[in-house]
Amino acid sequence: MYLISIPALVDNYIWILYNKNRQCLIVDPSEAAPVLKVLTDYQLTPVAILLTHHHQDHVDGVARLLQNFQIPIYGPEETRSKGATHIVSENDSLILLNYYFSIITLPGHTLGHIGFYSAPWFFCGDTVFSAGCGRLFEGTPEQMYKSFQKINQFPSNTIICPAHEYTLSNLNFATSLLPQDSFIIAYKNKIKKLRLKNKSSLPTKLSLERKINLFFRCHDITLKNTLNLYPPPGEEWHIFSILRKKRNFFKNYDLYA
Repeated sequence: MYLISIPALVDNYIWILYNKNRQCLIVDPSEAAPVLKVLTDYQLTPVAILLTHHHQDHVDGVARLLQNFQIPIYGPEETRSKGATHIVSENDSLILLNYYFSIITLPGHTLGHIGFYSAPWFFCGDTVFSAGCGRLFEGTPEQMYKSFQKINQFPSNTIICPAHEYTLSNLNFATSLLPQDSFIIAYKNKIKKLRLKNKSSLPTKLSLERKINLFFRCHDITLKNTLNLYPPPGEEWHIFSILRKKRNFFKNYDLYA
C-alpha cells in the first residue's frame, strides 16, 4: 500500500491510500480540486471515501467528487447529512482494497468522531495531531483522554495520519512546558528546518508521539511536577484537561489545534 498526503485549504491534509492496482481510498476530502488532480496524475481509481467527522474542512469536497465517481462514503452518524452513505461505528469493520479496516470511536473533538485503522495505517482526523490533540468542540477532556488511551494501545510502528499541519506550534507549546526536554527540543529544531522548506511533517509514528506529544504523557512524573498536579491512579485525565486548557490559550493561529 502507498500513501499520499494532499495539502488543502490553509493547513489541511487529505489522505489517499492506494494499492498496486492503483485503486485508492480518499480520506477526509476538504476540497475536490486537489484530489482530482492527484487522481489524474497518479492514474488512480477511487473505490471509497472515508470521513472521520462532520466538520466542513473534512467533507466539503464530497459533493463534487461524487459527480465524478459513484462510490460509497463511510463515516459516523454525524456525517450522514454530509453525504455518508454507509454509517459505521465502534466494532464495525470494513474490507477495502482487500485490507481489513477497524472502526475506532474517538469522541472528543466531536462526539461522533471516528478513526480508521488498518495496520500500520491509522487515519485519525482531528483527534491526534503530531505533538498535540484536537480542540474539544463537543466532547470532554475525559472523553478525549480515553480516545488517546485507545490509540496508545496500538503497536508502536503505527503510522498516524492527522488532518492538519500543526506540528511546529504544538512543539512550541510542548517546549514552553518542558524546556529541558532535549528530545522535544531536537525534534522541534528538525521540524523548523522542514517547514522552512515548506515540507510536510506528516505522517507521524506512535513511537515518536509517545515521546513528543504531551497528551500521551499524562502519566509522566516530569509533566506532573511541571503542572504541580498529582491525580490518583485512573484519574490522569485531569492532567489531560489542564494541558488542553493551557493549549487553548497558548499563542498560535491554528483553528483546531
